[in-house]
Amino acid sequence: MSKVTVVGAGNVGATCANVLAFKKIADEVIMLDVKEGVAEGKAMDMNQTAQLLEFSSRVKGVTNDYAATANSDVVVITSGIPRKPGMTREELIGVNAGIVKSVAESILKYSPNAILVIISNPMDTMTYLASKVTGLPKHRIVGMGGALDSSRFKYYLSEALGVNPTEVEGMVIGGHGDTTMIPMARLATYKGIPVSELLSKEALDKVVADTMVGGATLTGLLGTSAWYAPGAAGAAVVETILHDQKKVIPCCVSLEGEYGQSDICIGVPVVLGRNGWEKIIDLKLTADEKEKFEASAVAVHKTNNVLKEINAI
Repeated sequence: MSKVTVVGAGNVGATCANVLAFKKIADEVIMLDVKEGVAEGKAMDMNQTAQLLEFSSRVKGVTNDYAATANSDVVVITSGIPRKPGMTREELIGVNAGIVKSVAESILKYSPNAILVIISNPMDTMTYLASKVTGLPKHRIVGMGGALDSSRFKYYLSEALGVNPTEVEGMVIGGHGDTTMIPMARLATYKGIPVSELLSKEALDKVVADTMVGGATLTGLLGTSAWYAPGAAGAAVVETILHDQKKVIPCCVSLEGEYGQSDICIGVPVVLGRNGWEKIIDLKLTADEKEKFEASAVAVHKTNNVLKEINAI
């Protein structure tokens, strides 16, 4: 029997839990929230779709009852305030750091062997925070950002090409921010054909630019952070881990010399499996890509330093 806990029953957390149940990724899904009745109500709503959608996973909602999360295999942390129009992810550090720290510590009291998947923003910094305050082995802490950004990249590529998005390959590395992510246009393909052979430089540059502000674009339209794609991306990371699929997915992980970086959590392609992230893939970056990655890392280090300034770590 597999068990996954999603902390935070807001839009992203509820979507993640719904995908986990609908796709039968976990046998049991626990949603935990601080607001009375929200997780319970959303769980009941989801369970009432089981016959309609033909799934047998059970979803349970609880209010601040961490005992109900005991023995979870994977825990997804979505807690924190979402972005509003005009806000950067980095502006959320002060509030969300305290929330994520408290959640991580509470979860591990009941699930000391769990793998943590971090979605809370700013995701790179919250992943770094979790790695510092929990003392868990680095392989058991995974930030979801690259999975989401890569999905958005593939969406924009498919739109530009006019093709099925499931037949497009592409990945985004670097920080999970509007100015720090690096869509790897050089490596993107459609059915094995480099997209650079199918799109003009101008069209491909636009895809890259649209990807980088993909989250901000949706925040502007919705008035809050997006949730369908972030929730689904979190569920996809959980599925790969829980089912030991050994897929390569860009995720935010702790680097100790890889890509020339240390004491940082940032997006790179990793092999995900039952032990968390199991291997970092070296992409052999070009000089230009290395420069962009180093600039991205500098920006992430800067936001990480805020944690020290507010005594969060």
